[in-house]
Amino acid sequence: MNIQMVDLKTQYNKIKNELDASIINVVQSSNFINGPEVSIFRKNLSSFLGGCFVIPCANGTDALQIALMALDLEPGDEVIVPSFTYAATAEVICLLKLTPVLVDVDPFSFNISIENIIKAISDKTKVIIPVHLFGQCAEMDVLINIAKKFNLFIIEDAAQALGATIKINNKILKAGTVGHIGCTSFFPTKNLGCYGDGGAIMTQNEELAKKIEMICNHGQISKYNHKLIGVNSRLDTIQAAVLNIKLNYFENYNIRRINSANVYDNLLQNIKEIVIPKRCEKTTHVFHQYTLKVKNGLRDELKEFLEKNGIPSMIYYPIPLHKQEAFKKLTKLIGNQDVSEKLCKEVLSIPMHTELEIKQQEFIANCISNFFNK
Repeated sequence: MNIQMVDLKTQYNKIKNELDASIINVVQSSNFINGPEVSIFRKNLSSFLGGCFVIPCANGTDALQIALMALDLEPGDEVIVPSFTYAATAEVICLLKLTPVLVDVDPFSFNISIENIIKAISDKTKVIIPVHLFGQCAEMDVLINIAKKFNLFIIEDAAQALGATIKINNKILKAGTVGHIGCTSFFPTKNLGCYGDGGAIMTQNEELAKKIEMICNHGQISKYNHKLIGVNSRLDTIQAAVLNIKLNYFENYNIRRINSANVYDNLLQNIKEIVIPKRCEKTTHVFHQYTLKVKNGLRDELKEFLEKNGIPSMIYYPIPLHKQEAFKKLTKLIGNQDVSEKLCKEVLSIPMHTELEIKQQEFIANCISNFFNK
């Protein structure tokens, strides 16, 4: 059985004619930089997200860096981030000479712990970056209140949760539109992915949107008139053309992921040696990853067993940020990081994508069950 962690080829084949025509149109027009497809995608994504300002950029890491650059922070200002996340979240903080303050996460949702955030706030704290890990939003309603109380900015890292919704004050909002700024990635394997690198920055604040757009374009307020120090971060026209087509299917893509997660839940819920993903009450989960917790120190053995049976799996993430050599001298730790350290030894993500078939999931579940019953 040909099982893949992500099946982009089959997904492409289903919409091949539309995608090919869209890409060829860009090539024939030769508008490779800032072509009309970029503006169209900006409007389309804004509409999908409920009308916020959208500024496309070159990748998700740039999105995070530019978001921080837009907030007029000073060297040494502190930014609270979870220790259990990908390096990019803290990397951009260090590049801007800010201080990442690493806090532990919730053991069930994998998202940043509210209790630990409160402990981490100091007179130098300026920003909180909640990472909506694996497809489910952090507790944004509580975070908004904390930010108001302490006069802090919130930058949402929504790269793994685009399309997820969260309930705030009886309103249903999309991930990335709740904080002061939202950031996302269109890396090919993301729920909404292009065919290269790509990203976007979202905000409800028009003045902030104008500033972010300037920073993305060398700080220019008009051509050759540089008002700010900026960067060169653009979404290529070809990638925008791909995203315009895939955005038409995006809601369905997320529904397919949720349906596949439901199948996994039913197949795996009675295996006592694993813990299936928790669904939080106030947010939907769009399952960028379907991540198990494997008990009793058997994660690596299970991974090896699955590989021998032709089933790929991934460990996101094997080393927490506070133990990464690159960050040891640049970060500030608040409290212990016991949950993050334990998760790094337990988590295992199994195949999850829009083309997953029930018979494949049944085979995967049977292999997991057989491992623990051998």
